[in-house]
Amino acid sequence: MGRQILQVGNKVIEDAEVLALLSRYQLMPQLVKNIILDQAIADISCTQQERQAAIEAFIAQLQITDTNSQQAWLRRHGMTSEQMADLAVRPVLLEKFKTAMWSSKVDSYFLTRKQSLDQVVYSLIRTKDLGLAQEIYFRILEGEQSFAELAREYSQGVEAKTSGLLGPVALSQPHPAISKLLSVSQPGQLWSPRPLAEWFVVIRLEKLIPAQLDKSMRRRLQDELFEQWLGEQMEQVNLLQFA
Repeated sequence: MGRQILQVGNKVIEDAEVLALLSRYQLMPQLVKNIILDQAIADISCTQQERQAAIEAFIAQLQITDTNSQQAWLRRHGMTSEQMADLAVRPVLLEKFKTAMWSSKVDSYFLTRKQSLDQVVYSLIRTKDLGLAQEIYFRILEGEQSFAELAREYSQGVEAKTSGLLGPVALSQPHPAISKLLSVSQPGQLWSPRPLAEWFVVIRLEKLIPAQLDKSMRRRLQDELFEQWLGEQMEQVNLLQFA
């Protein structure tokens, strides 16, 4: 007979049941993830000032700044004060781990990702009538009517509400066929109607916004590399089945 570790209502949980319950409630991947992260940051340290700042931010975010509310939170989560402090500092250690592992790789990774990180603003009109699409294209080309006016009048998608204008969005976000077209476009370039699923679309690139490797982008890419690594680590773990 296992050791009783928890009682919920009339249900008494024994230690031997825990793994089966984690599997049943689909919490095993979360457990594995956190074990991997704990191993990763085991040798990472922070200063006492960083630790104290992290703890203060943690309790402020949870609004448990007084002793009574802190004790109530600890009881509710089955934690000690030291465990709560470790939990508060964990994000700081994780950021240090990410920086140590991937900060030197961000520049080259950015070059491989840049095209999909570039943003575009473009105009779109779609209709299921090829003849109408061709007429719209020539009206715009000849300057008879503006793209915005024709989009409001004829486009059959949500873009009609924005005068055909979409973006800024990452170049990778639109339909792959549209992304490919925009990637070889010059600002102001109008494309003749082309089929896309059940539609015929008229597209014009309005603006290209190149991605910049600034501080926020560096952090985003570092996080991407971290998530890729974490996914690979989790795939290597053999999750046993528990009856």
